[in-house]
Amino acid sequence: MFEIEQRLQSYGITIDDMVSAAMGLYVSHGMPDDQAATEIRKKIKKYLDDPNVASLLLGAILLEDELYTKRKNSEIADDPLFLLSDEILGMAIAECIGGTYARFEFTRYDQKKPGILAKLGPFLDDAVAGLIAGCTSRLYSESL
Repeated sequence: MFEIEQRLQSYGITIDDMVSAAMGLYVSHGMPDDQAATEIRKKIKKYLDDPNVASLLLGAILLEDELYTKRKNSEIADDPLFLLSDEILGMAIAECIGGTYARFEFTRYDQKKPGILAKLGPFLDDAVAGLIAGCTSRLYSESL
């Protein structure tokens, strides 16, 4: 939906990168890592096609482009503390997929920034962290 996978790829973000980042903080719930990675991949692909998740990701992509990528000396280049909209987008994506528990999972990914998350700008790191957190949280909930 909205060519989100292709748009993310234009920023160098692949599904493999997202699965790798997810596995960076994966907590085993009795499922082998390779099986968990496969399930997380399926969930990421599924939620990239969800219109609500896709529209929030599109918003993050457009904000990243307009307020960070295109601006020389961007005011948000260092992801300042006063910038909250990026966190709100990430939490909204996580909760849309995985409910309230996913908000806590989002915090883990936002703070540690494993894999590709450490290389992204302020909006995309939180949006992709939200996608990962929602998918891993849902996986954990379904594994119980």
